[in-house]
Amino acid sequence: MKTKAIKRDKVSVITLGCSKNLVDSEVMMNQLQHGGYDVQHDKWNKGRNIVIVNTCGFIDKAKEESINTILEYADAKSNGKIEKLYVTGCLSQRYKDNLEEEIPEVDAFFGTMELPRLLKTLKVDYKHELVGERLLTTPSHYAYMKISEGCNRTCSFCAIPLMRGKHVSRTIEELVAEAKKLAKQGVKEIMLIAQELTFYGLDIYKKRRLPELLKELSDVEGIEWIRLHYAYPAQFPMEIIDAIAENPKVCHYLDMPLQHAADNILTSMRRNITNADTRALIHKIRERVPDIAIRTTMLVGYPGETEQDFEDLKQFITEMRFDRLGVFTYSHEEDTRAHIIANDVPEELKEERAAELMSVQEEISRELNQLKVGKTFKVLFDRKEGGYFIGRTEFDSPEVDNEVLVDAKKYYVRIGDFANVKITSAEEFDLYGEVVELK
Repeated sequence: MKTKAIKRDKVSVITLGCSKNLVDSEVMMNQLQHGGYDVQHDKWNKGRNIVIVNTCGFIDKAKEESINTILEYADAKSNGKIEKLYVTGCLSQRYKDNLEEEIPEVDAFFGTMELPRLLKTLKVDYKHELVGERLLTTPSHYAYMKISEGCNRTCSFCAIPLMRGKHVSRTIEELVAEAKKLAKQGVKEIMLIAQELTFYGLDIYKKRRLPELLKELSDVEGIEWIRLHYAYPAQFPMEIIDAIAENPKVCHYLDMPLQHAADNILTSMRRNITNADTRALIHKIRERVPDIAIRTTMLVGYPGETEQDFEDLKQFITEMRFDRLGVFTYSHEEDTRAHIIANDVPEELKEERAAELMSVQEEISRELNQLKVGKTFKVLFDRKEGGYFIGRTEFDSPEVDNEVLVDAKKYYVRIGDFANVKITSAEEFDLYGEVVELK
């Protein structure tokens, strides 16, 4: 007698926002897969009956993207294309009550720390033995690793603590175990992410322990690059720079969002640092690690930002010559300390200032890249696209930084492998080179 096959529910997980959200989705997907679901990431196609949207609620543009995505799948549900729609992540954490009222098509909303409840709703038992395991959505040779959750800083413009809570570190043992699992999967580069890296360990060890964590992770066989994302500049512990200088597996790279350079704006932002202190810190870091690539982000259009404040910021960027720089326009977030201040910089002017800063940075990047011509760098190759193998040096993080392009007609490299590449030409954000040695 023939028996009918049991239908497996098919879930599409749509991730919006930052790399921390991506890690959350990877953890969720792994739990769902072990619970019997067929899961895929960042796309939906016919036959997938459940959609989970992992939202971002950081700034207005991110919130708008999240809401539009929810509405898109709410419409799909209304038209019978999907059966269930669930929403999780930062936007859901922050605006759950409003969203429930405005978008009733959603079956349930979950906050940032409610994975067990989400799984229970889908009749999946949360498996503690899977902690540290994920279904990677990145190329198999690199992965993000979240070393802590939340933030204790009190920046006036930032709503992250409202959505993610206070700083909570993961143990060194737990992180090393995760790194070993990732290495066994073929991961060669791990990017340590946190809202505030420098706080790592303070809550559970009563002291900052990022250097010790880096040492332990560097001992994991198979891991070749360790990259640091998001360090707060005020009271910055130089032991981290010592660890970068002394440990060959730690990339000469630091992502340190500075946000501004005008002292009155920094004070209003509650950044606990001055322009002079910031300059001194950058010089000190570069003195210790001369070739370090510093990535930073700036925020323009903060309430009260005058033309002189903006000129001070532009001058600061011109003089500091950051290797990598991104610019955000200020978003007036409710329940933040800055929300009580008049949002007095017009949106159009915010955009103009952002574009002007990026134009300055483009020229800086072009000049710095030209200095690399004729030099040879170790490159990790991420993908093949448009007739080129595309990779990165240790001075570049995926998706946001510069890339190295090698002509696929002349050279062959395997994706996920390292090669020594001699740079032959450079543009503002791309380097072109020839393979001189496969690693």
